[in-house]
Amino acid sequence: MAGSRLPRRLFLQGVAAGFMFAFASLYSQIPGLYGPEGILPARKTLRPQGKGRWQQLWETPTLLWEAPRLGLDTAQGLELLSLLGALLALGALLLSPLRHPVVYLLLWAAYLSACQVGQVFLYFQWDSLLLETGFLAVLVAPLRPASHRKQAPQGGRAGALPHEDLPFWLVRWLLFRLMFASGVVKLTSRCPAWWGLTALTYHYETQCLPTPAAWFAHHLPVWLHKLSVVATFLIEIAVPPLFFAPIRRLRLAAFYSQVLLQVLIIITGNYNFFNLMTLVLTTALLDDQHLAAEPGHGSRKKTTTSWPKALLATLSLLLELAVYGLLAYGTVHYFGLEVDWQQRTIHSRTTFTFHQFSQWLKTLMLPTVWLGVASLAWELLSALWRWTQVRGWLRKFSAAVKLSLVSTATVALFLISLVPYSYVEPGTHGRLWTGAHRLFGAVEHLQLANSYGLFRRMTGLGGRPEVVLEGSYDGHHWMEIEFMYKPGNLSRPPPVVVPHQPRLDWQMWFAALGPHTHSPWFTSLVLRLLQGKEPVIRLIQSQVARYPFHKQPPTYVRAQRYKYWFSQPGEQGQWWRRQWVEEFFPPVSLGDPTLETLLRQFGLQDKSPPRARSANSTLAQALHWTRTQLSPLEAPALLWGLLVAIGAVRVVQALLAPWSLRSSPLAPASGEKRRPAPHKDSGAASEQATPAPNPCTSSSRTARRKK
Repeated sequence: MAGSRLPRRLFLQGVAAGFMFAFASLYSQIPGLYGPEGILPARKTLRPQGKGRWQQLWETPTLLWEAPRLGLDTAQGLELLSLLGALLALGALLLSPLRHPVVYLLLWAAYLSACQVGQVFLYFQWDSLLLETGFLAVLVAPLRPASHRKQAPQGGRAGALPHEDLPFWLVRWLLFRLMFASGVVKLTSRCPAWWGLTALTYHYETQCLPTPAAWFAHHLPVWLHKLSVVATFLIEIAVPPLFFAPIRRLRLAAFYSQVLLQVLIIITGNYNFFNLMTLVLTTALLDDQHLAAEPGHGSRKKTTTSWPKALLATLSLLLELAVYGLLAYGTVHYFGLEVDWQQRTIHSRTTFTFHQFSQWLKTLMLPTVWLGVASLAWELLSALWRWTQVRGWLRKFSAAVKLSLVSTATVALFLISLVPYSYVEPGTHGRLWTGAHRLFGAVEHLQLANSYGLFRRMTGLGGRPEVVLEGSYDGHHWMEIEFMYKPGNLSRPPPVVVPHQPRLDWQMWFAALGPHTHSPWFTSLVLRLLQGKEPVIRLIQSQVARYPFHKQPPTYVRAQRYKYWFSQPGEQGQWWRRQWVEEFFPPVSLGDPTLETLLRQFGLQDKSPPRARSANSTLAQALHWTRTQLSPLEAPALLWGLLVAIGAVRVVQALLAPWSLRSSPLAPASGEKRRPAPHKDSGAASEQATPAPNPCTSSSRTARRKK
């Protein structure tokens, strides 16, 4: 196997980008969601109960316990954490010295702190995925920059420390759990749309925030939608075991299939940083050789190989072809694929039953666990072999200590992850080692391992349910309150807001799936609109002047439930069509007994005053000034601005790289010839801990790496 130095670097950069987008997106919404005048004030979530400081921190792990010491309330502390997290993540994305375990630990702790007070608006699977991935980045990040260590020539593994690849294997295991579980739950849910292969005929118009491309995808032929569902099952269920294949080309094929799926989702839906994080996880399937980590690595002249190597290559090719053939046969057989040449379509149907799938899942789940055990054991043995190549007793001892610590952490996290992974099959869950259950129970609140299962059931089979808020001054003439991102106005095209997540719009989508009593926060939203609270209004319209009641709050507020469908081709100026279904929330006004009863029932009445704080403190004033400067910007514009700035910095870094190389004392003179680095197949790993005997040779290699 080739080295993973460059994939690890891409992974760390991707995690930093994910944290940056998540913090920046959250920051823009804090006043309306969690401020004193927000929908769910954060100060209600942190109530000291007379416990010790460390016990309180362990049971509710959030740094926001310390906000009063800084003269800030909980919402202001959350703003400070989000700002610092976004800046620190931006630094880690651009500067390699900041890709350090301590930096990623701080990012993870800051986001975990936010999730502890985020309540329903931070209960999404991608928030859990970001936390789990961020903690893995703590283990993957090197303690010292790669430039401080001797690297292997031609991108080999000689420069790798014995323990470095172990935590990166956990990234591959997380990707496997995410994709495999997401595919399995679609069938275990017994959803008729998934079983009938018609899910994508509804998905594009019923997803939370579709893009304009979703309208076009929705009008593709039905047979293509059904074939796309078959491809989804193939990519999410059949392909993930190939993540651990011993044949490199199989892993790369699995990589490109996952990338294809995520890119198509990004094009047709606004799923914030979720697809980005999934793409970041796929870096665990790559290697330095594929990414051409060293110049000219992919263009080396072919040399004559011995017959055992040629035989092994032939057997690998035959095995690879057999796997592709098996996947093709299984897809055709289990989904009844038939080509209709006359109509130029492909017919497909599910040829197995729910009972057969359940039995197959019971049979397969435990072997997938053992597949993970075998793959991890191979990584441990490989790391142990690399340790045996270390020279010098002091370096060998240091490497042994690091390898022992990292190996223990890797095995422990793997055992912990088995518990949420086995949720998809209760029989396997009950057969797990009890020690794994105890470990998971001890750290469950830290979200080090989570269960996943995206798009379990397809909603809106009879039309997309949508809640439309309305306000009135007299109770007779009503005006609709239009949101910036979710569907409302029939003539407005779906927006593109990725990587921003408008969390109120997302929760409005969930609220529409049931009665308003299933979404207690909705009553608080109605109350804030009746009170005319500007932070909440800015969640609906960032430019307050566009809000229909910006001059005076409405006297009455109600909500109606509609069903929305994409318009048909040829309907000029219309993206949606809709039909009224029922009243979702009754008309209420301030002091209305119905409203007061609901507020009391859901515990949303909080007459206790906010905790005392110094409103004139320098830190509070700085936060207020920052908010004032950034508030005119819409959140998507802010995040896209960050993207543009990052791209500009990258271009400048690329342009300045040749000049910095020329001025480097390690660069050779203009007329000096470079000495070619000797290529060794065996014993190269022994060079990792020994200093170069010739300083000129070391300088030449360092300069070549920089180029």
